Amino acid sequence: MFPTGHLVDEIAIPDLGTIKATLINAGIPTVFVNASDIGYKGTELQDDINNDNKALELFEKIRSYGALKMGLIKDVSEAASRQHTPKVAFVAPPASYVSSSGKTVLASDMDLLVRALSMGKLHHAMMGTAAVAIGTAAAIPGTLVNLAAGGGEREAVRFGHPSGTLRVGAQAQQMDGEWTVT
Repeated sequence: MFPTGHLVDEIAIPDLGTIKATLINAGIPTVFVNASDIGYKGTELQDDINNDNKALELFEKIRSYGALKMGLIKDVSEAASRQHTPKVAFVAPPASYVSSSGKTVLASDMDLLVRALSMGKLHHAMMGTAAVAIGTAAAIPGTLVNLAAGGGEREAVRFGHPSGTLRVGAQAQQMDGEWTVT
């Protein structure tokens, strides 16, 4: 589930520096980073990211170096031919925002914010496989997803995404040093 064996890793990203990341393979391989570590709030919508070439380049670097750290590729140059995985997502504590449809989403209606990119673009909502990764990571104390949601043990999480909110659940337990999730 955690390719490096750690709940949180450090990844050196050229032109950015070293950032913390949760690298998880649950639902789909995903690189989770803190929004604040890369200059975002977690309330961004598609136009904020998808119309900004510098932002898209940054997320591709994070994805590429995350893929390398996860062992999905042997050289960072291979990431360009492997666009489908890993996904990259950024997380933040709850905050109110206006969704892509213009509806106000209140901080009190969620446990955390998550924005995810798929195939090089910020997704309009959330991919189902990434929702599995979010629910799994949220259930494991100490991951960046779990910490953004307030930390501690949990079996469900409500996250805000560009189109609104979604509730996902998972039960995690550690057996013989390995995490298992239902």
